[in-house]
Amino acid sequence: MKRLALATLALGLACAPLGLAQEHEGKAGGEETGKKEESWAERHELELKIANFAILAGLIGYFIGKNAGPFFAARTASIRKDMEESQRQSQEAQARAAEVDRRLAHLEADIAALRAENDKEMQSETDRLARHTSEEIAKIRQHAEQEIASAGKSARLELQRYAAGLAVNLAEQKLRAGMTPETQDELVQGFAQNLK
Repeated sequence: MKRLALATLALGLACAPLGLAQEHEGKAGGEETGKKEESWAERHELELKIANFAILAGLIGYFIGKNAGPFFAARTASIRKDMEESQRQSQEAQARAAEVDRRLAHLEADIAALRAENDKEMQSETDRLARHTSEEIAKIRQHAEQEIASAGKSARLELQRYAAGLAVNLAEQKLRAGMTPETQDELVQGFAQNLK
């Protein structure tokens, strides 16, 4: 940028002597002095404008060169930093995507393992329930058999008592039917003799 400002300043300074040389030629010619004087004034004014422009362009170039360099350097550094940050974020995103892909690849195997483990646990629980049910059925059957045996024994005893009661009643009826007052006296006398 400084080179541009120096080149502009040099161009302006280079143009100034050309204007002076043309002015000198105009005075030497001698013809039409009035026109030449007007022409010289216009040229002189034009040369001053060019010189002013060259100085102004040089100053602008100088300030741009002085301030633009750090501005563009800071801007370049900012852009480079943003690009590096974007690249880092892109790499992190790719790493996360790779991790997700890896997990998804193992997901089916994990699901299959969980299903196998679940099936194994269900079979184990089914077997445990079947054993428990068999044990309970055996207990109920044993208890029922004991109840039946107890009820049968109780029924036999009741039947024996009933039969004994019927036999006693029947014997009593037979004895009463066959008992006369004479038989009664004989029995009493036989009983009394046994006591003696």
